[in-house]
Amino acid sequence: MNVHFVVHEAFETPGALVDWVEGRGHKASYSHVHAGQPLPADVSGIDLLVVMGGPQSPESTLAECPHFDSAAEQALIVRCIEAGKYVLGICLGSQLIGAALGARVQHSPEKEIGTYPITLTDAGLAHPLIAPFGPVLTVAHWHNDMPGLTADAKVLAASEGCPRQIVAFGPKVFGFQCHMELTPVVVAALIANSGPELEAARGRRFVQTPDALLAHDYSAMNRQIFGFLDRLTAPSTAVGTR
Repeated sequence: MNVHFVVHEAFETPGALVDWVEGRGHKASYSHVHAGQPLPADVSGIDLLVVMGGPQSPESTLAECPHFDSAAEQALIVRCIEAGKYVLGICLGSQLIGAALGARVQHSPEKEIGTYPITLTDAGLAHPLIAPFGPVLTVAHWHNDMPGLTADAKVLAASEGCPRQIVAFGPKVFGFQCHMELTPVVVAALIANSGPELEAARGRRFVQTPDALLAHDYSAMNRQIFGFLDRLTAPSTAVGTR
């Protein structure tokens, strides 16, 4: 299996997802758009497209961020969906999936930076790929927005600060607003590159201190997303997951 990552910033990498790729004997390819690498012109060699997070919005323009072409990324997502590929969007990536399918990104009720629980909805508890998470799971967050919802999208998990943490856009297409891929190394990089944001958000209800962020053990949630990816890409999961 070839997993293609779209990476928007050098400090917001796939983190533990690389461990999953390597541990399962899969292959990884990358579009580091922050470094000028192009998006794939041909999706035939992609089995799983993973669109990572970043400080941008699906509504960001090229004038605002010259290395981020939202329209091109949305077109890539649509091509992968139409070709029957697995698609996973994380944070910004989840918002781009919604936008690509016609659902405009929205602001989350609360800014969340830190580790907080998400709770599975009734749809999540009944979903074969998500239910193994258990009713409540503590995961990492770093966001201010959330994906828009299409008519047939299903919200599978929510948090106290954000009602759209995991969204199923289709049998093979999922958006994770939360960051279950984070590792201490990635968290340290995010902190180092987010000083003004953290200072401006200090004291808000769902924003933790850098020390708290660095002290957390992220391995349990990493194992949970590994399990999700195993279930997602198993041959039998393309039926009955909507």
